[in-house]
Order: sequence, then structure tokens, then C-alpha cells
Amino acid sequence: MYEWFSGSLAFLVVWLLIFVCNPSARKEMLWVSSFTTILGFTEPLFVPEYWNPPSLFNLAQRTGFDLESLIFSFSIGGIISVLYEVIFRKFEHRKLRTIPSWHWLAVSAPIFIFTLLFVTTALNPIYSASIAMFLGSLLVMVCRRDLMVKMVVSGGVFLLFYFGLLLFFNLAFPGYIQAVWNWEAISGITIMGVPVEELAFAFTAGMLWSSVYEHVRNLRIDGKKR
Repeated sequence: MYEWFSGSLAFLVVWLLIFVCNPSARKEMLWVSSFTTILGFTEPLFVPEYWNPPSLFNLAQRTGFDLESLIFSFSIGGIISVLYEVIFRKFEHRKLRTIPSWHWLAVSAPIFIFTLLFVTTALNPIYSASIAMFLGSLLVMVCRRDLMVKMVVSGGVFLLFYFGLLLFFNLAFPGYIQAVWNWEAISGITIMGVPVEELAFAFTAGMLWSSVYEHVRNLRIDGKKR
């Protein structure tokens, strides 16, 4: 019952460490986390189609919702949003003078792409989510080329971080991933016991959510280091 809860808390601990150690990143972390928390309410789309984790109070099995998803979604949003700034110590932002003509189309595209794939195809929701985030990221890069480096770096770094945490999770809870993921509905391909679907999710989420703060608020990362 506590494996999923423990995993979500691990992400929250990392979020708290970054938040405490980087005061200049706090506003961005809170802003992005407030939005990604909402994604936790999409969990019924993935249970049991993608996985079926035991959860606190057995909520996932009874309702499709669970508290762990809210903690997880809150945590990864804030972590992803500032990975680039933390690595390169660039926390300053400045307003752009003009807003790209198709700014809001690029911002909202992942939602529409996911909805379209979910409604019109038989794809597992995890594939629809990853495709939507990847295509949405490409649109953001076309719209805001200045964010391209941040997005690619953040996607790669979050992929490595997520992969490492799942490897540790595998060691801490042997057999959990094999027991909880719906292997008949996904590729079955793993890397060191980690489903490739999780890695695709990590990379695409890392790209997309690293750009949201700057893109929605029409900000550019200042070149100054702190």
C-alpha cells in the first residue's frame, strides 16, 4: 500500500531541497507546481489502463483518484521548471516586448492533441500523453526558439533523474513494477527493469513543463548568472 506513497514523497523531498536551497527559483516552482497538480486529477484515465497501484485508503482501486498522484504531479512540475536555472545558475527573467502571433495555440496544443488521440484512437493513455507533450514541445520551440536549449536540457536531465529514482525504487521494492504495471497494454520493453513508457514520459514532460513559466508569462531567461 505504501510503495506509491513512498515514491511520490521521494519526489516531494527533492522538490523541497531545490526550493530551500534556491530562493530565486521559488516563485517559478510554486507557479508551475500549482498547474501541474491539476494533472493529478487525470489519474482515472491511467488506472487500470496503464497501471493499477495500491494507494492510500485504496482510493485508486475504488475511485481511480489517489492522493499520491497529486503529490507526484505537484513535485515534478516544480522540479522540471527550474532544472535549467539551477544547473546554470540563471534565475533572472525579463519580459519580451512582443508576444508571438500563435503563442496561445502552442501553449494549449498538448491538451487538444491528447484529447484528440484519447477520443479517436485506441492508444494507451500513456502514449497519448507522451505524444501530446512531445508535439506540444516542438510547437513551443518553433514559437519560442530562445527556450529550445532549456527544454532539451531539462528533458534530458529530468529523464536521467527520473530513471535513477526508478532504479532505486526497483531496488527498494523488488517486483513492484512487474506487479503493478499493465504489461498487456504496453510494449513490455524495459531498460534495467524500467518501462520505456516511463522514460518517454519523463523526457517529454521535462521538455514541455520546463517552458511553461516563460512561455505563458512571455518571459525570457536573462543571461546573468547568480
